Formats: sequence, structure tokens, C-alpha cells
Amino acid sequence: MANHTRVTLEIGPKGKKVVAVAPDWPGLSRGAKSGEEAVEKLRAYMPHYAPVARLAEMDAEFEAVKNVEVVEQYQGTGSTDFWGISFAFSSIDKQAMSGEELERELRLMQACWAFFDDVHSRVSAEMQKGPRGGGRDRDRIVRHTFAAEQDWAKGVGVLTPDGAMLTAEGLKVHRDAYCQAIRDYHAQGQWAGKMAKWPLRFLIRHTAFHTLDHAWEMEDKDLTAK
Repeated sequence: MANHTRVTLEIGPKGKKVVAVAPDWPGLSRGAKSGEEAVEKLRAYMPHYAPVARLAEMDAEFEAVKNVEVVEQYQGTGSTDFWGISFAFSSIDKQAMSGEELERELRLMQACWAFFDDVHSRVSAEMQKGPRGGGRDRDRIVRHTFAAEQDWAKGVGVLTPDGAMLTAEGLKVHRDAYCQAIRDYHAQGQWAGKMAKWPLRFLIRHTAFHTLDHAWEMEDKDLTAK
């Protein structure tokens, strides 16, 4: 239905964690101890995702979503149970994409990047200490986020030098190369990676999720207002 968005449930092999993923909105994904809790958590984060949809100029489409519809359940990996994060592929992840669908997903991933950059620019350098992320402050969160993405980008042949993403110019070069490499792999009908293969849909949503999750972490731990 037009006012629903699809959700898949990734269930850890031991049933410890379930991850709700909105495949049509890369980055919108939440984990919990049960499917019901994961879906409710995802619903609760939909207002947090609204700025991303707005940056992608898809706010009207996203605002029309009033509910979610679980369309698939599939088995995750041990990492699903341990981290409460999606590490497996649904049947939707494996589906072929048209060029138009690919550009929509890339646009949303780029919006996640823009949101992350905005959060990074306005939160305090020192972060509130607590269970989430331990004692990591802002710059360490940023370096971690960039390092993980640098590693995933190798799966589509993008070799970004260490530290390059910490400059505005280097970050733009990396992101432009990452998007273009994904387009090239899509044109060739290839999955990302050499040994462990990832569908491009998964690579995009995994990158978007990791970016957003740490942007939201910085917002949660920001000491500016306090």
C-alpha cells in the first residue's frame, strides 16, 4: 500500500536478536530482542529518519508512510545475534535494480552522509559517557565511521588512503569514487567484494545504516545543550 513501507526481519540463528530493516529507505534499521520490539523501535526512529528524506528531497514520499508492513523473515548470522545489526541478505537485497532504483538508493545514502556531516559539525567534541560507545568522543566516532566505510569501499575497488577522509577534499573524492564504483559494478551486474560477496543493495543500506547510527549516537551523547 502507498502509505506503508516494507520491512524485513533478520532473525539471529540463536534467536537472541532480531533486526527490522526498511529496504526502501537505506539506513532505517533497528535491532531488538524480538521481532515486535524491533518493528516498534524502527517506527520510533522514523521521525529521526525524516531529515534524511528531506535532504534527499523525498520528504513528501516519506511523510506519506503511516505504517510498516513485514514482508519477509530470514535468518541472520552470529553477528546479528551479537550486535543486533543486520549482517545477512534478504531476498530484496538480492533483487536486481534498475538504474533509476540504484540512483534513488545512492541519493538516500548521500543524504545520510550529509546528515552525518551536519551532526558532526554541531555537536560537542566531548561526548557524554555511558554504555553506548563507552568513552568515545566525537572525533573518535568520526574516525571509526570513516575507517569502516573505507574498508567496505575496497569491495568495489575504491582504495582511499588512510586519513584522506578527514579532510573535506579527501572526503568528497572518496564519496564520489564510492558512488561511481557502485554504479560501475551495477552496470556490470557484479556484487561487491572479492571473497565475501555483498549485493549492492546491502552494501548501500549497510553503509547508510552505519553512518546514521553513529550520527544518532553523536546526537544522543551531545553535551552542547547541557
